[in-house]
Amino acid sequence: MNELIQRVRLKNAWNSTHPWIFQRLVEKPAQRPKPGSIVDVEGVDGKYIGQGFYNGHSRIALRILSNNPDEVIDQAWFEAKIAEAVAMRREILKLDDISNAWRVFHSEGDGISGLVIDRYDDLIVVGFFSAGAWRHREWIFNALRNLFPGCRFHSFADEHVQKQESFDYRDTQGTEPALITEYGIKFQADPAGAHKTGFFADQRENREWLSHLCAGKRVLDLCCNTGGFGVYAAVRGASEVVGIDIDPAVLDIARNNARLNGVKPRYIQADIFPWLRDAAANGEQFDVVVLDPAKMTRDREQVISALKKYLDMNKLALGVVKPGGLFATFSCTGLVSEDQFLDMLRRAAFYAGRTVQVLKVSGAGSDHPFLAQVQESRYLKAVFCRVLD
Repeated sequence: MNELIQRVRLKNAWNSTHPWIFQRLVEKPAQRPKPGSIVDVEGVDGKYIGQGFYNGHSRIALRILSNNPDEVIDQAWFEAKIAEAVAMRREILKLDDISNAWRVFHSEGDGISGLVIDRYDDLIVVGFFSAGAWRHREWIFNALRNLFPGCRFHSFADEHVQKQESFDYRDTQGTEPALITEYGIKFQADPAGAHKTGFFADQRENREWLSHLCAGKRVLDLCCNTGGFGVYAAVRGASEVVGIDIDPAVLDIARNNARLNGVKPRYIQADIFPWLRDAAANGEQFDVVVLDPAKMTRDREQVISALKKYLDMNKLALGVVKPGGLFATFSCTGLVSEDQFLDMLRRAAFYAGRTVQVLKVSGAGSDHPFLAQVQESRYLKAVFCRVLD
């Protein structure tokens, strides 16, 4: 055990391999460490539990990094952890053969709670979701410079995270976009302009799988963001692609992504709810419909409300799928479980008067691993269906 760092003691018995320990279970140290400090953790009986990030201001008081008493959590440990994550993606998953855009580090799934790193060619995007990751950012940047020589950085911390975790950080400003390729299809990743990580690499395998079912089909891409699913469909030979999003800024990026690939989806800036009602009233039908909305909530108290929104939009989307057509529906709301999402789809089909045959249920790509004991990292739900009537 590292005797140089402060000890924090639990006030209740603890017998879990989950890395989070909540504030109510932890004794307040006489001298409170700064948010994100690395501390030793001991049980109510004085036995060693592990080392991790401490935050006296957060609901999650402790984020355990190691339970090995002989291990020292220092810069070398961070460098080894990040190098191990990169090696797994390059040597086991062989992602460099598929794309120059992939998730480098996936928080608890790779062993450092609250650290998310994405790679877009030479641009490395670092997201801080815990005070511990933020506090040790220079160790993280140094590790990445060694692993990706000549890389440039964009880094950010969401406002709600900074408030919950009690730290202040200003996003990188003016980052130039990167040009990326996956399965031979080109995209612009723009972390300073659109979604904060710049691109949704988590949907790579889902885009690829669905796109091969789109040749000669009429495709509707709802909540299309920067155009991922629609551009894939167009490149794979869809006869027509219509993309709908409420945000004009992301539609500009989507149009540019289409140009990069020499395809011409039709993009419409609209709220999908009235647009779908009008489309159904006009008898519009599509062979393939994709529904990939943004995260609905971060608040456990709002999960029922989020499921109601999913129900409403899925019901409307099902109304414009041609009989025998395909429907791909997604949720990136981590608090909504796969079971809840599938039950929502069952109810949406009932209210829409459609029969849904589920072909495949999946999630994020394999560069977004999760630990079996930390289901919270498994946030993306993907359901691919045929609509039979």
